[in-house]
Amino acid sequence: MEERESDGVAQAASMLADLRGAIGRAMVGQDAVVEQVLIALVASGHVLIEGVPGLGKTLLVRALAQALSLAHARVQFTPDMMPSDITGHAVLDPSTRDLRLVRGPVFTHVLLADEINRAPAKTQSALLEVMQEYQVTLEGQTLVLPKPFMVLATQNPVETEGTYPLPEAQLDRFLLKIEIGYPSSAEEVAVVARVTANQAGDELPLAAVKPCLDSAGVSKLQQLAAQQRVDEQVVDYAVRIVRATREHAAAAIGSGPRGALALVRAARAAALLEGRGYATPDDVKRVALPALRHRIALAPDALLEGRTANDVLSEIMGSIPAPRV
Repeated sequence: MEERESDGVAQAASMLADLRGAIGRAMVGQDAVVEQVLIALVASGHVLIEGVPGLGKTLLVRALAQALSLAHARVQFTPDMMPSDITGHAVLDPSTRDLRLVRGPVFTHVLLADEINRAPAKTQSALLEVMQEYQVTLEGQTLVLPKPFMVLATQNPVETEGTYPLPEAQLDRFLLKIEIGYPSSAEEVAVVARVTANQAGDELPLAAVKPCLDSAGVSKLQQLAAQQRVDEQVVDYAVRIVRATREHAAAAIGSGPRGALALVRAARAAALLEGRGYATPDDVKRVALPALRHRIALAPDALLEGRTANDVLSEIMGSIPAPRV
């Protein structure tokens, strides 16, 4: 039994390595970002990717969707967008005089919500039911989304004109918030060389990305991640970290219980990426920043001092001893 389980974990790690390689044919560098997106995929979670324009956020999502051989859709969020533009709407069929439901772009496997903070709160909230319950309610009818389903949202942290901050309830639906930074000098040279080779315009370099995983394969990976062993001490460690965010002097609002759930789910997926059948405290540490940075709000004094959520979380991680398991 244990041998079959070990073989399954090794096979899953190999599949994920192939997927990472396929994405790498389009995406140069940003290894940590790619890894975190794969962790969210395996953990059946959604991700918010934050970074200034031109760092490859859209390219990463498009490359992932193409490598997965899954249906994908892109929604460009704008200030005049309505909730029905995302979820769908009902129209009157002139021939039958009946209402006909027109499904929106959320009825897909991979949804790119580009610049999600450009839409007003009422439109952002259209994704709450979608992301939590994997369903849409239209005209009193509940329509179930296809699985696997994943939302990858992007936002620009610098430009604030014409943007609407995501409400706490919306942020809490994201398993991870991934921060994408500038590439290294060598990576930037490789990016320019790859994108400008035999290409006149700004088309994304996706031709080399070949499908290597289908919906059945993704579902299998998600099931394996859900079956990863997590020692009670590791769970207790995750809960202690989350509870400490509520008591830290620099935090005005700490993480809720969903933060501990996110830590454990992401830690199991991180272990699977490394070919292990169990999660460790190091896996929890590895995912703590992306899993919690969007679930805490800093106190005004901390903001005036220039401190960030990452700073506070790093202090908390350093103050809580990890169990030896």
